Amino acid sequence: MQFIKHDLGNRSGGEIVEVTLSAAANVRLMDNSNFQSYRSGRRHRYHGGYAKKSPVRLQIPRSGHWYVTVDLGGYSGKVSSSARILPGKLRPFVETPLSTIPSLVRNENDVQYDVFISHASEDKKDVVTPLAKALQAGGLSVWYDDFELKIGDSLRRNIDRGIASSRFGIVVLSKAFFGKGWPNYELDGLVTKSVDGDQVLLPIWHSITKDEVVSYSPSLADKLARNTTMQTVEEIAEEIVEVVLGEPVEI
Repeated sequence: MQFIKHDLGNRSGGEIVEVTLSAAANVRLMDNSNFQSYRSGRRHRYHGGYAKKSPVRLQIPRSGHWYVTVDLGGYSGKVSSSARILPGKLRPFVETPLSTIPSLVRNENDVQYDVFISHASEDKKDVVTPLAKALQAGGLSVWYDDFELKIGDSLRRNIDRGIASSRFGIVVLSKAFFGKGWPNYELDGLVTKSVDGDQVLLPIWHSITKDEVVSYSPSLADKLARNTTMQTVEEIAEEIVEVVLGEPVEI
């Protein structure tokens, strides 16, 4: 995969790098070790992600040698970019210790998930269970009720915890989904996180038309989606794994 490299050199934690783009692209801020893994096509960690607007500003988390890369994720197209370090550092103003705010404190034993799958039970056999297993096989941690819920568990509490601790939300939209209470409760939570910028929403259409999605939710119909009539579950899972991990994966 082709990419643009910006070598920032040795930087101090707290500095802000500003990246200007000519088009939407993936922007990744990485230390030297993760950059070498990225360049070699291996799994890596980074700050940033897909940027639709320019400029993009990212905070360097700690001192060290840092790089910024810009790529189109393997898709065709052209993008140009520039990167600069802004003067000064981002110094947050903290009057009250954040550790005193219960909603911001996570138990170190809390499970973190890559994806949360919202669905109707009627779609488990044909779509959801094969999708969840394929995502797991691709290396993702998946919140799926068949994997997580046990007899006696609070459904609402576990759903809330799963949504709050997941990076991405997958919604399997179908005729059965539109008429269900719990899937709609889950969708409300996922949409709220997506609007806040905390979570990416990935819709999958199953045996429905665009007109049906528009009738249910015009905002969902406008989102980029995948359709089970055009791709297999395995192909959809492979693409999702690639998006979440930021690298090509074969399942």
